[in-house]
Amino acid sequence: MPLTLAQTKPLNAPTVHKLPNRLTIIAEQMPVEAVNLNLWLPVGSLVETDDINGMAHFLEHMVFKGTQQLAMGEFERRIEELGAVTNAATSQDYTHYYITTAPKDFATLAPLQLEVVLNASMPAAAFEREKSVVIEEINRSDDSPQRRIYQQAIALACAELPYRRPVLGSRSVIAGLAPEQMQEFHRNWYRPDLMTVAVVGNLPEAEMIQIITEAIEQTGHGNFSSKSFSSQPQLGTYTPEVPLQTIVRQEYTDAGIQQARLVMVWRVPGFQDLSSTYALDVLSVILGQGKLSRLFQELREEKQLVTQIGVSNMTFQWQGVFYISAQLPAANIPLVEAAIVHHLEKIQQELITPAEIDRVRTQVANRFIFGNERPSDRAGLYGYYHALLGDLQPAINYPQLIQSLTAEDIQQAAQKHLNPHAYGVLAVKPAP
Repeated sequence: MPLTLAQTKPLNAPTVHKLPNRLTIIAEQMPVEAVNLNLWLPVGSLVETDDINGMAHFLEHMVFKGTQQLAMGEFERRIEELGAVTNAATSQDYTHYYITTAPKDFATLAPLQLEVVLNASMPAAAFEREKSVVIEEINRSDDSPQRRIYQQAIALACAELPYRRPVLGSRSVIAGLAPEQMQEFHRNWYRPDLMTVAVVGNLPEAEMIQIITEAIEQTGHGNFSSKSFSSQPQLGTYTPEVPLQTIVRQEYTDAGIQQARLVMVWRVPGFQDLSSTYALDVLSVILGQGKLSRLFQELREEKQLVTQIGVSNMTFQWQGVFYISAQLPAANIPLVEAAIVHHLEKIQQELITPAEIDRVRTQVANRFIFGNERPSDRAGLYGYYHALLGDLQPAINYPQLIQSLTAEDIQQAAQKHLNPHAYGVLAVKPAP
């Protein structure tokens, strides 16, 4: 009898080390000839106010404009000379930066990554030049029908929470920002007590931790001061919005699409109620991930009512969104919405079959294994979970948690969170 993932030795066994300045280092040796360094901060558009919406993403751009120790462009030049790669990303809940290097170059390049993130100088001239780059990114986003529709759907699902705002911000807000505002934002939020440093690769864990510890000292952020920490703003807490009580319908036309879109959303638990999300993850696979999923089979393969359909359980820190989207002829919108509702009702009335549960378990287990093959995969996994949750075990144990779910668990989650008579629906039709 073959072993299941739940019966095998865990794939992940990182070491967690906390420095006196409250910075957390997560390290794991992995026999791949690379080292990935991921810096995570639980600082995204969620911590912004309306008048600086887009600041977190704009700051991500400005971090690479140099420090007092590194001239503008020096960081990228040294990265490229050694054949390393670097990038960054900002979301509603986090910002993260990473580099991937050869093991022999890690001690040289890791201090540079920490220097640019913690000591960004943000010169005024570069700040003004970069505004046009960020505004052009906003323009491209606004020109994308897919992004426009997504943003509208998220605003429907998150009527009050800051998740409704675009991560990039607006042109008018970005145009009005001053360098001093960004410098204050950086001082407030880019600090060791909020940072998680995840490093995975082919070096001994103790050596990687030592390199990071010394690099932090070099940045001038190695000392802990209770006074300085107490004067800094703290991450806020948010109350999830009450699930929709009726069907909330929005319809509009979009000249940028050739075929209509149907999006249906439910307000569901987020990262702060993680145990409630596992069954919803499974439901998203059963309903609309892959060619064997129920909605794909019926609505695309059998009845040919849609050209594309997919389902995801999107887990933000304070609230989640169960998201079903389809591309289809406009005339089919009522039929497809009714069919989706029927599938939800059926799941609430009939237990998921053993064959479907086994298929999902296999998918989840294999995705986890395949998603742990590279140092960047593991470092990203560790950094994400620790930055948002302060705990790695839910990430490491995710396949086992999924495999422990029963058909009754999945049915109860659908009954509790996916009301077939109360949801948000967005119907977008091509312009006549």
